[in-house]
Amino acid sequence: MEELNEDSPLFVISLAATMAQMHPQTLRQYDRMGLVQPSRTSGQSRRYTLRNIAQLREIARLSAEGVSLEGIRRIIELDNENAELKVRVRELEQALANEMMNRPGARIFAAGDQGVVSVARGKRPSKATSLVLWRANRQ
Repeated sequence: MEELNEDSPLFVISLAATMAQMHPQTLRQYDRMGLVQPSRTSGQSRRYTLRNIAQLREIARLSAEGVSLEGIRRIIELDNENAELKVRVRELEQALANEMMNRPGARIFAAGDQGVVSVARGKRPSKATSLVLWRANRQ
């Protein structure tokens, strides 16, 4: 059985329109404009998610504040892009953290007469006059 969440396409257009306090024809218009893109069944009936309904309510709020439909479309586009970028940043941060954890010895260096060299974890540089720099593990 498929897990239900805010992206599960559950609601027919009449119920979605009621939940968003809009006329079904308005939902059809927003679909044609690309403001809200519901899923489609094999028979091409629209199925709205809780996320779609939240978007419809946000569209209504912005429209009531005087924002044009083109302005609303752009705001939604930028919000979606921002959400995608946040996910990508989290993925990159996780990849970087994993890489750093897989190469812990590569983070310790010593600087001396010979220049900067890597020092194995738990080892000391060969000369007492060397300067050792390291980054403490942050949990």
